[in-house]
Amino acid sequence: MAMTLSQNTRGLMKRRLAVLAAVLCLALGQAACSEPSVESQPNDGPSFADDGCEPLVVATSSEKVNLMDEIGQAFKNSSQAEALSQCVSVYPINVSSGKAADILADRPEEWPEGSRPTWPVIWSPASTVWTDRVTSLAGNGFIQDVASFTHTPVVFGMPESMARVLGWPDQEIGIKTFSDLISGDGWASLNKPLWGSFKIAKTNPNTSTTGLSTILMQSYAAAGKTAGLLSDDVAAARDFSQAFEAAAIHYGDTTGKVLTNLAESLTGSGSSYVSAIALEETSLYNYNLGNPDSHTVQPGETLTPPAEKLVAIYPAEGSLWSDNPAALITAKWVTEAQRTAGVAFLEFLQTRTVQEILPKYGFRPLDQAVDASQHLNAAVGIDPDQPAITLEKPEPEVVTAALDQWTQIRKPSAILEVIDISGSMDDDAGDGHSKLKLAVDAARSTTDSFRSTDNIGVWAFTTGLTSEIDGDLISGIVPVRDFGPLGDGKEALRDSIDDLLHSVRRGTPLYDAIDFSYDYMKQRAEPGRINAIVILSDGEDTDSSTSIDAVIQKINRDTSEGGDGAPVRIFAIAYGQSADLAALQRLARASGGQVFDASDATKVAEVLRSVMNNF
Repeated sequence: MAMTLSQNTRGLMKRRLAVLAAVLCLALGQAACSEPSVESQPNDGPSFADDGCEPLVVATSSEKVNLMDEIGQAFKNSSQAEALSQCVSVYPINVSSGKAADILADRPEEWPEGSRPTWPVIWSPASTVWTDRVTSLAGNGFIQDVASFTHTPVVFGMPESMARVLGWPDQEIGIKTFSDLISGDGWASLNKPLWGSFKIAKTNPNTSTTGLSTILMQSYAAAGKTAGLLSDDVAAARDFSQAFEAAAIHYGDTTGKVLTNLAESLTGSGSSYVSAIALEETSLYNYNLGNPDSHTVQPGETLTPPAEKLVAIYPAEGSLWSDNPAALITAKWVTEAQRTAGVAFLEFLQTRTVQEILPKYGFRPLDQAVDASQHLNAAVGIDPDQPAITLEKPEPEVVTAALDQWTQIRKPSAILEVIDISGSMDDDAGDGHSKLKLAVDAARSTTDSFRSTDNIGVWAFTTGLTSEIDGDLISGIVPVRDFGPLGDGKEALRDSIDDLLHSVRRGTPLYDAIDFSYDYMKQRAEPGRINAIVILSDGEDTDSSTSIDAVIQKINRDTSEGGDGAPVRIFAIAYGQSADLAALQRLARASGGQVFDASDATKVAEVLRSVMNNF
């Protein structure tokens, strides 16, 4: 059944859509958007439209952007706002919790948003794990007045039909339940052999709160503890956690992208994409309403619930909670007027008014007197009486130990980068450099994300080139680095990528390049790796003998339900204004991968880093 926003909600959000459309494009870890339509200042990038009020920018995790917008509207009529000498307008922007923490802990004066007027005064990550991390690494100099105002548990979302096979809702299901399925015969052990192996979707813990919470919950499960997790416990859990990581389909940079893929796979090819997704309960709530990526909902937008809802699995061993703090940023860009307004806003977040807003956005109120049952209930896959066990938040040094361990035990990758070197790559990217130069620089900058045990290859494609690959002469593709184990070859890989700057540049045989690359990787795909093609293209196909339909039909045949234990996923970057975004979306969707929008070519390095968060 379709669902629409209430008239009240539409009214609350309508005034800011133009501004939000711009500032959301500035989000850390998100693909770049088209040029924002806001007022500009010379040499200072975009700024907010002047409504006569002091702008208060709130950098928040993606699932809270809608919530913060309504809270900001309510703040205008609050006693806290009335006590200020000037009116205040709240502007939420979507910022990855982990990346914001990294900047605030190390280099707060380098906030990479490109425009000082949009630099935040308030930071609201998903968990105090991140604020604690900033404090432990940088002292108390950059954030203060940290206090939670809502919370949501970290759970596993499963398609309801799959959860029922595991005994939901009557039987306890835990991380060890999943681990047994992963290390055993998968769904075949439950008389569902067509469903194949048990597959987990996880996000990268360096940027995602859910990803970080999940690796800590794995260590808790292995240790048999509910509190007092130690670095030694993390070390002892290495084998258990590594086996759990083996089930990861890939590491999404955001939960929303994984959920979008799931919604599309359930509509098309059934449940073969994933068995369970680690996520926050509020993300599951949004998914079941028809907003899988928790995007900023437009006025009048219709939300269509998925073909099959997810139900929340609250692990028997216990859950960590994302306790959603808000803190005042004390960096030099914050003026005294903004500081005063920020303190007032933080006070307002603790009021009953805010607590009553929370449930309709899928968050649990801290005030137990607020009835959340109208929104948080079984109809959206939620059990408000769960989780039965709450895990204690570990100390910052334990979090660091878990992150360090993950870099060693994460599922290894087999990645073939396929880069468009057609003539249009000579075009100016908008900053005085060619698109090819920026793409080469971006590719070089991400080589440190690879491990020596990863299999890596780099190919270039354009017309008029011929090369020998596996003994066959192939037109339109030239290996820049032969596919194989990276070993200690990072510097040689960077040198090879530099060779692209001197390449010939002609037409764009996009579909032929993807078709051959897909066949090549299918022959080398290993069940124990994340097998992927990363393709960067800046234009439409001009010279292929293969049609896009033929490529998609091949991929669909390979990824039919239960029919593929080592899928090859396509992660596509639509580079520049002329890129064929629609075609790349179709190809990525068919493979269970993702498409990334780098229509602003100057943002390609940022976009490519987001892509690499999946591996």
